[in-house]
Amino acid sequence: MTREMTGAAGAASGLVRRPTRLGEEVYAAIYAQLMSLKIPPGGRISVDSLVREFGVSQTPIREALSRLEAQGLVVKTHLIGYSAADQIGRERLHQLYELRLLLEPFAARRAALAITDEAIAALEAVDRDMHEKGHEDARLAYGEFARSDAAFHDGIALASGNAPVQEALARLHVHVHLFRLYFHARATSDANEEHARILAAIRGRDPEGAEQAMREHIERSRGRFMSIFDGD
Repeated sequence: MTREMTGAAGAASGLVRRPTRLGEEVYAAIYAQLMSLKIPPGGRISVDSLVREFGVSQTPIREALSRLEAQGLVVKTHLIGYSAADQIGRERLHQLYELRLLLEPFAARRAALAITDEAIAALEAVDRDMHEKGHEDARLAYGEFARSDAAFHDGIALASGNAPVQEALARLHVHVHLFRLYFHARATSDANEEHARILAAIRGRDPEGAEQAMREHIERSRGRFMSIFDGD
């Protein structure tokens, strides 16, 4: 008899309840395990083990792993199977931030000029969600924050109205890797304060302010994450 599933957050340590959208729930459950480092960078991922753990068939497991592979969090090797992606190194991190500094301040400027009231409301909802993240397991809460952080930045890129910029940023998938790399509660509180300044400028239709706030956020974020390699 199939066991019930308990929810995305609880899935990192056990079962999740069977929802209408089973595939989404399974995806969130495996994502939580990757972000909480229950599945460490480079660790093998057994489909059969996940089937037993979640009490579902292989189909939603494989669909979820395919989504995670597209995000760069999972790697599929021929004749071997799935494993968690290796952690990014210093040089790759530096390159990602160079690209973010080229694209995201521009996207914020454009968003301040083109954003709709509906898109502002959506960003505000994501911002509230980031402030409210809480879980008895700090790493699970951190993983949830990472998803919201990505949604916040993706929403700004989308609101810019520049499809190539939005697509380029979406392909970076930098946020999830950053949060796997660096677990520290200060990163969330600092990011929330910086996001508030970006959102205020966009809400005020202030392109220069939005561009500057985004640039400062990315530069400060780079400092936080690069400190790992500097031994700080």
